[in-house]
Amino acid sequence: MNINGNTVTIEKSAEEVFTFFTDLKNFEQLMPENIQKFEVDGDSFIFGLPGMPEIRLVLKDKTEFSNITLGAASSKLPFTLAADLNEVSENKTEVTLNFDGEFNAMMAMMIKKPLTKFVDTLTENIGKL
Repeated sequence: MNINGNTVTIEKSAEEVFTFFTDLKNFEQLMPENIQKFEVDGDSFIFGLPGMPEIRLVLKDKTEFSNITLGAASSKLPFTLAADLNEVSENKTEVTLNFDGEFNAMMAMMIKKPLTKFVDTLTENIGKL
């Protein structure tokens, strides 16, 4: 299952955006308002939202100034959440979030709508940076 977020343009350089994303504590600013738990532990963070199990994301990969990829810590639900950065000008960067997960058809059907809403919320909050 693949969910591509909208592309947002923010008034920061790709280096600033990359630095923001590589400091995992900053993801708390991007989370939905109703977040119930957020804890950073080294190269990972765990968060909890109402009605969903807690999820731990691990920093899987990063390409300087162009991509940061987080992945599920659990192999039971394998997925990644990637932020692709495209520097438009010195102080303007486009950011696109891409969610990619391997779920059975039943699970995909159940979680597609809440996950799409989650990716949309993260994207909206990135746009406010």
